[in-house]
Amino acid sequence: MKPSPEIDIRRRSFLRQGASGLGLLALNSLMARAQGITTSHGVVNPLHFPAKARRVIFLYQAGGPSHLETFDWKPKLAEMHGKPMPPSFTKGQQIAQLQGRPLICYGPQLKFQRFGKCGAEICEHFPNIGGIADEICILRSMWTEQINHDPAHTVMNTGSIIAGRPSMGSWVFYGLGAETENLPGFVVLLSQGTGGQMQPIASRQWSAGILPSKFQGVKMNSAGDPVLYIRNPRGVNDAIQKDSIDSINALNEAEYKTLQDPEILTRVSQYEMAFRMQASVPDLMDMSKEPASVLERYGAHPGDGSFASNCLLARRLAERGVRFIQLYHRDWDHHAKVKSGVEYKAREVDRPTAALIGDLKERGMLDDTIVIWGGEFGRTPMSQGGDGRDHHIKGFSFMVAGGGFKRGLTYGTTDELGYAAEENPMSVHDFHATMLYLLGIDHKRLVKKYQGLDVRLTGVTGDVVKDILA
Repeated sequence: MKPSPEIDIRRRSFLRQGASGLGLLALNSLMARAQGITTSHGVVNPLHFPAKARRVIFLYQAGGPSHLETFDWKPKLAEMHGKPMPPSFTKGQQIAQLQGRPLICYGPQLKFQRFGKCGAEICEHFPNIGGIADEICILRSMWTEQINHDPAHTVMNTGSIIAGRPSMGSWVFYGLGAETENLPGFVVLLSQGTGGQMQPIASRQWSAGILPSKFQGVKMNSAGDPVLYIRNPRGVNDAIQKDSIDSINALNEAEYKTLQDPEILTRVSQYEMAFRMQASVPDLMDMSKEPASVLERYGAHPGDGSFASNCLLARRLAERGVRFIQLYHRDWDHHAKVKSGVEYKAREVDRPTAALIGDLKERGMLDDTIVIWGGEFGRTPMSQGGDGRDHHIKGFSFMVAGGGFKRGLTYGTTDELGYAAEENPMSVHDFHATMLYLLGIDHKRLVKKYQGLDVRLTGVTGDVVKDILA
């Protein structure tokens, strides 16, 4: 039976007024948070599972670290150095730029040794990470889908090759909400060093995509002003700044009542967040209270923009309640001089990585912090007669620690030449599913409806890898 026009009008009026009421409730909630009255909860409330971890620090090694010079020792490849790569490994496979000439086995260029009670085999140029071998879990059977940098970054960060999908940090922030009202829930830091080709990192890698824009990552500068316009203009004090923001938000409230656009609510909350950050960020960046022994431990020189300083800053962000912290360290793209390149990178990242994990443990934070070390893909076990390695997606290594991962474990293997994940292969979606599980989230239920489809970080695949969980 078709409803009468009068009933239909009343129904539309009810829905419109109801939406307005819900919007005002949301606006009031935002303003209450601005006054420190409540905390922010995510859409997963209550959690799907008991959480082992509360936050994530991803030490992202952009450019593709060679697993063969870091975490995956291959004596057979060393034995076959300089010999033709068996065609059975590479026939019909994606091997990026290695086309048109014979493929030659290129043995490991750096020595490995066993570390810790667990006997983990790690490159000897990473002695500090080796020194905490009993605290970490090495994943040797990772694989991914895209063989060039930008799309591979997109898959690793968003779980999809489709542009415009939310990043993993945005998904985590969206699912769990914030633990701080004075800093963003998702922070990104960039650094670069020497020894490899510089690859750009696009800001879409920390985009919120189809989620509300409040969930996107905020890039902080580790040298100079940490955030653009963080300081008041000359002649403007905090009271004047607060009056300006209150006036702007009054206009935003009026606009919301008229348009009912949820992005206006985001604008309100972000203006308030920006004002609170003017007080909280300078304190965050002030390293003067850090003991000299801590700076020495990390090898940090605050303000120099280095990976070491960013690792120390990551700990400070974690202490202050930031949910997802992602450090991009570039120059891992070793198409040439892989030996000296990895030696350079090891000097930059080994000490601060181990210092961060050790520091978190001593502060009682490692158990509920997931620390991830890895890049978008690995490197080939063959060359075309040069001294470098090409992009490789069939098998590479990650290192993880804390947050519910088993300690002192080496999980999965690649084949004898380090070409493809062989035992317990672990896809990017499997890794994302496992990370979310440790945070108390079922990856199949963290969903955003978009254009009639359920969008997830893990797409339509992905399994939690229980064997690596404590």
